[in-house]
Amino acid sequence: MGRILAIDYGNKRTGLAVTDPGQMIASPLETVFTHELMHFLQAYFEKELVDLLVVGHPRQMDYSDSESLKHIRFFVQAFKKRFEKIPVEWVDERFSSKLAMDAMITGGMKKSDRRLKGNIDKVSAAIILQSYLEKKTISGNRR
Repeated sequence: MGRILAIDYGNKRTGLAVTDPGQMIASPLETVFTHELMHFLQAYFEKELVDLLVVGHPRQMDYSDSESLKHIRFFVQAFKKRFEKIPVEWVDERFSSKLAMDAMITGGMKKSDRRLKGNIDKVSAAIILQSYLEKKTISGNRR
């Protein structure tokens, strides 16, 4: 069984998180500059077996799509062309940044480390991935 990789896509930086090989635990992986994302993914897929990509779907409070969605859809289209065998699923990412900040505070991360923008991006990706795992567990549809 391969891992599940999640991304919190941003215009400048993208946070990544990954499961263990058993697809039970979500952990922050890395934050990369978005313009380097495809190169990073190519290198990662050469080292690790990945069964699924989970992408955060940015929505407004009223469930309408956010402005950044068009950039994310463009990335997903390019991803599907380049990595045809890896399916993509979307997960609502509302509140992921707030939950990530709360998790870093609760976890005792120093204020100076919390200010590093890359940390919140990869922790947000882990929140998105954990949300996906919980949804699949509840529905009984584990990959």
